[in-house]
Amino acid sequence: MSQYTDPGDWCAPVAGILYRSTAPLTWHVGRPGSGLTVTVPVGATFDVSVPRGLCRIFNPHDPRSLRAAALHDELLRRGWDRTTAGAIFHDALRADGMPRWRRLAMWLAVSLFRYR
Repeated sequence: MSQYTDPGDWCAPVAGILYRSTAPLTWHVGRPGSGLTVTVPVGATFDVSVPRGLCRIFNPHDPRSLRAAALHDELLRRGWDRTTAGAIFHDALRADGMPRWRRLAMWLAVSLFRYR
C-alpha cells in the first residue's frame, strides 16, 4: 500500500479553504520500494474544494483530507491526468483513515468534476 513519509506539522491555513505547506510532504506511490515518490514542496498552496451545499457532510478542514488534497493539487500542477491524480487521492485518503463511503464520494468528485 502507498504511504506518506512522516510529515509532522506540515501545513497552515491561508484563508477560507486555502492552505500552504510549511514542510515537504512526500507520498510513496504504489508498493514500498517502488521508487516513485511525489513531494509537495514547502510553500505550495492547495485548496479543499467542497460544493457549498455539501460542506456540512464533507468538512473542507477535516485533517484526514488535507494531505490528500495537497497531493492531488500537486499532481495536477505537474500535469498528471485527473484520473490518475484521483486514484492517488483515494489511496491517500485511505492512508489517513477516511471512511470508505466518504472516500469514494470524494474520489468521484475530484475525478469527474472541476470546481474552478
